[in-house]
Amino acid sequence: MVLVSAAVAARRAPLMALALVALFAGLWGGLLRMGINVHSGGATLAEAHGPLMTLGFLGTLISLERAVALRRTWAYVAPFAAAIGALLALSGTPGGYGAALLLLAGAVLVAAHVAIDRVQRSLHNAIMGLGAVAWCAAAAWWLTGAAVARFVPLLAAFLVLTIVGERLELARMGGLGRVLPRLWLGGAVVALVVGLIISLPAHRLGVRIAGAGLIAQALWLARYDIARRTVRGHSVTRFMAIALLAGYVWLAVAGMLWIAGDPALAGGFAYDASLHAIFLGFVFSMVFAHAPVIVPAVLRVPLPYHRRFYAHLALLHGSLALRLLGGDLAGNLTSWQWGGGLGELAILLFLVSSAHAVLSARRGKRRHAKRSGQVTHVLRTPTPPRRPSHAPDRPRQF
Repeated sequence: MVLVSAAVAARRAPLMALALVALFAGLWGGLLRMGINVHSGGATLAEAHGPLMTLGFLGTLISLERAVALRRTWAYVAPFAAAIGALLALSGTPGGYGAALLLLAGAVLVAAHVAIDRVQRSLHNAIMGLGAVAWCAAAAWWLTGAAVARFVPLLAAFLVLTIVGERLELARMGGLGRVLPRLWLGGAVVALVVGLIISLPAHRLGVRIAGAGLIAQALWLARYDIARRTVRGHSVTRFMAIALLAGYVWLAVAGMLWIAGDPALAGGFAYDASLHAIFLGFVFSMVFAHAPVIVPAVLRVPLPYHRRFYAHLALLHGSLALRLLGGDLAGNLTSWQWGGGLGELAILLFLVSSAHAVLSARRGKRRHAKRSGQVTHVLRTPTPPRRPSHAPDRPRQF
């Protein structure tokens, strides 16, 4: 965890605020895509739903966390460009300036991973660096005017590879000294990357290979992640482990859907199901799990665990099951809309619960400091004034 001063943390807060703007816009666009008419003329917002959520919100947060780790001023260009690019894309600014800034942000993130690799070479940084390359490829496709559905696998690869790298870095997984785990992980990552490359000339074949890579990474995480042991713990440790393991299940489901269907066919069952199995079931479950670690490291504010966190976690996975099983698989539009709406509610509940936990912790800290000051004041015995040297001696009492 990187500790920062309060002044530095305060300067990062505007970037977090811009990321939240992209999140709310992405959620709004999601409602539009589900046919819930919350705003007239929202075609641009609905089309940009995926990039806003992936590159605007999560991209800003991920690149900000990398800039904090690198401790270089130039690295903050990535989260700044991602946040501003998302706002331009949200406003529908002509000329592709939003996509161009998002491409710049991805390029700076790649440079940040290269700089980190020069300081200390590691497997987790290399994997996250590949994720940043996928970000650049997705932003470049968007800049050419390609449909979002066409580069959705690249957006997914950016987040999947970043999270796999984060688990290696944050969870300090065991068993990597042996040959089999390294070959397993390396093969899974290579399958995903090679599949995406093959998908350019032979889309269907490439997506299937990439889907096999997703399944292999999910199984590897389920086998070697420390969450398998910490799930038997208590408090925040157990909560994080449950969120992680549940996310790995959805990643495997997404891989199977990639093999069974084509995620580039917008509007089909496989597209919606595989899209949200990754971006909601896997990615946001990871966000919920990592928030108690990332928020204090980046913003230097405590995010204490509370049992109510299970509410938004359960709502996220329950709503996704309703959306996929009752909506996509059964072809029920009502279940699909209810599942999607409840999924967005789970994200909003997560934000509210996290903000409440932060504010409660800060109020408790101030009350404790105030009580400590009062106790110190009461226990401090005033020193009696000295008698002047010229004062006469009092008569001794017998």
